[in-house]
Amino acid sequence: MTLSMGIAIFFTMWWVTLFAVLPFGVRSQHEEPDYAQGTDPGAPTAPMMFKKVLWTTGVTCVLFAALWWYMSLNP
Repeated sequence: MTLSMGIAIFFTMWWVTLFAVLPFGVRSQHEEPDYAQGTDPGAPTAPMMFKKVLWTTGVTCVLFAALWWYMSLNP
């Protein structure tokens, strides 16, 4: 696997993993007793994006390492 191919695969895996992680732990405004009037009731109250980006990066690193290991066994 070339460096540019590895970067492209990692980037793609990162975005797919992010979209899988985004809904975890999200509470929408209509589930909370107190929310800002005039906003969409389905909007998240605390999206915790930094935490989700860290989880996404960690999971993607593990998945990418497993892919790299598999590809090194089968050239």
